[in-house]
Amino acid sequence: MSPPDGTVDLLVIGDCNPDVLVLGDDVTPEFGQREKLVDGICLVIGGSAAITTVAAARLGLRVALAAAVGDDPAGRFMLGQLAQEGVDTSAVAVRRDTPTGMTVALSEGKDRAILTATGAMATLTARDVPASLLTAARHVHVSSYFLVERSLGPGLAALLEAARASGARTSLDTNWDPAQRWGDGSLRAALAATDLLLPNETEALRLSGAATLAEAMSVLGPGLVIKLGARGALWAEGTRRCRATPPPVRPADATGAGDCFNAGVIAGLLGGLDLAGAVALGCAAGAASTQAPGGTASCPDLATAEALARGVTIGPAEADLLSS
Repeated sequence: MSPPDGTVDLLVIGDCNPDVLVLGDDVTPEFGQREKLVDGICLVIGGSAAITTVAAARLGLRVALAAAVGDDPAGRFMLGQLAQEGVDTSAVAVRRDTPTGMTVALSEGKDRAILTATGAMATLTARDVPASLLTAARHVHVSSYFLVERSLGPGLAALLEAARASGARTSLDTNWDPAQRWGDGSLRAALAATDLLLPNETEALRLSGAATLAEAMSVLGPGLVIKLGARGALWAEGTRRCRATPPPVRPADATGAGDCFNAGVIAGLLGGLDLAGAVALGCAAGAASTQAPGGTASCPDLATAEALARGVTIGPAEADLLSS
């Protein structure tokens, strides 16, 4: 439900779909009608945007989601799960003629392969985002841009500009581009209205067309935080390139770790931390999220994340990292 005063700390725009999570040491399918046993299969909250909302709500933020689902059991599952987490789903459009998107994630702990049918998520447009919610948010974040590129992309820059005009900070995590085109004029316009870009290292290289992370940072400019997985994160403060290194953890499943990182960074900034402190909180939230299967099962509360963040090391980025 929306807060009584109508404000939200964070509005997330993007994908909302269940994840069918397949877990094991060897989850590679074998065709030829061969059956393979795996450690476990579960149905969990999925979609980068949805996972980010849950992680942010666990960190104490008032959160709303703008997305699209089908009028089907998968859509009702997502709406019910998000409501239990305290996420405002009033701006989630329900399509009666399109099924809810779904993802099958094959996870071997540190790595995973992802199969997604976009379904209703790819029908989300700028018109589906209520202006009242957009202007009431302190921060507006967009997840999985390339999954909603055709429907949301043409109107996204205007949404982000309206949010900034109302005093909100904006951020964007494109995630992977299944089409391997890595953006067009709509994305460039959206990036111009984005305060914080949050790709992982491979995405940063693809978005920038650069050969090294140092070049990517120069091309993509300020307001960039590059996620390095278990190795932490990379960003710039003026001419100084910085790295946050989290303490090592033994992951059960890395699904959604980057989305939880995003939530931690946003929560830190909204809580008054500088970018280094916010990135440390993001590293803590992302690391904690890997301790159980699925993107949300082990999302930490704020006190837990803050305690973990105290173990994150902040220092200059190494030359060999920047040249990779």
